[in-house]
Amino acid sequence: MTAMTLPTDTPRRRSRWPLFLMPILLLIAAAAWSAFWFYAASQAEVKADAWRAQEAKSGRSYDCAKQSIGGFPFRLEVRCEGARVTLTSQTAGAAQPVTINLGEILAVAQVYDPKLLIAEFHAPAVVSESQNAPAMQVNWKTARASVVGLPAIPQRASIVFDDVAIDRTNNSVQVPVARAKHVELHGRLAEGSTQKDPVIESVLRIESGSVQEVHPLLARPFAADIHAKLSGLKDLMPKPWPQRFRELQTNGGHVEIVQSRIQQDDLIAVAVGTLALNAQGRIDGELQMTVAGIERVIPALGIEKMLEQGVPQAALDRVAPGVKSQDVTNLLGALDKAIPGLGKVVKQNANLGVAAGINALGKEAVLEGKPARTFPLRFADGTVYLGPLKVGEVPPLF
Repeated sequence: MTAMTLPTDTPRRRSRWPLFLMPILLLIAAAAWSAFWFYAASQAEVKADAWRAQEAKSGRSYDCAKQSIGGFPFRLEVRCEGARVTLTSQTAGAAQPVTINLGEILAVAQVYDPKLLIAEFHAPAVVSESQNAPAMQVNWKTARASVVGLPAIPQRASIVFDDVAIDRTNNSVQVPVARAKHVELHGRLAEGSTQKDPVIESVLRIESGSVQEVHPLLARPFAADIHAKLSGLKDLMPKPWPQRFRELQTNGGHVEIVQSRIQQDDLIAVAVGTLALNAQGRIDGELQMTVAGIERVIPALGIEKMLEQGVPQAALDRVAPGVKSQDVTNLLGALDKAIPGLGKVVKQNANLGVAAGINALGKEAVLEGKPARTFPLRFADGTVYLGPLKVGEVPPLF
């Protein structure tokens, strides 16, 4: 009888290759991503150099005392320490280049979304025309900018400042020039516009802003919200601003104030209208304004102060062109002779008379539940008129 042999269960050796497959794939992916990041970083540096060269042709030069690229593995960070910007021929009649020195600029882009660029600027910035001229020092708490659409023509751009302070420095003495709690400027290509005929939409917002040495009305804190459209551009290539303004005038370009609101204490003003440039580079146009509380700012126009100082002709021309200084002075003197003190009463009530005159020009209206008047704000060859009063002048833009 033959003995039966029973089969034995011999365990099959399993391959260990699957255990190493995932780590190997991860290692390959990490190596490939690293290679891609370093390639993207090198391309970012090449594109930055090309952009700087293009800007230099337009009179805007950008230099860094030290530049570095980091952000591995998911971001590209270009850090520019000791940043220096030189602007040549960017304003009408500019005799010398303007230099801007900043502490640091940090530009960040995600590797997977390189068309979005975010930048941070570190204060302070010093703006000067020459070594001997007074400089402007700009400080801020935070400053950020973003651009969408790079490296082609940007589709959208924004810049935001918090706690901005601009001072003029001369022999270590700082004189306040402007202040703002918050400033933001947004711009984008309007829907339906093309690169050959672009229309730019922009929004400017200012909170608790004030500007010295421009006009008394701007010295007190105000808030502004302005929405405008710029048309007449033929391209978006970098150019010096005077050249850009001249092209706008030649092409019949204009700025449409779609909506604007300015508030200062009890004064509220809204305006819409269109402004353009004439052949001399000065602003022409008209804004239709509705104002509540205009009597609050009449003293800032300087009527009473001019009367107290004897009404110099140059000062009178600012607010009432065509009226002779000698005539007003003689009239006030005659009133004092006839009834002592009457001339003083007329001076003290001059602002009320001006307010009544402005109110008589417009139409009654209601603005945000308050009594208001509607009247035009005219720009004629750069001169700004509030009704018949000359309230300011804008220099030529080219």
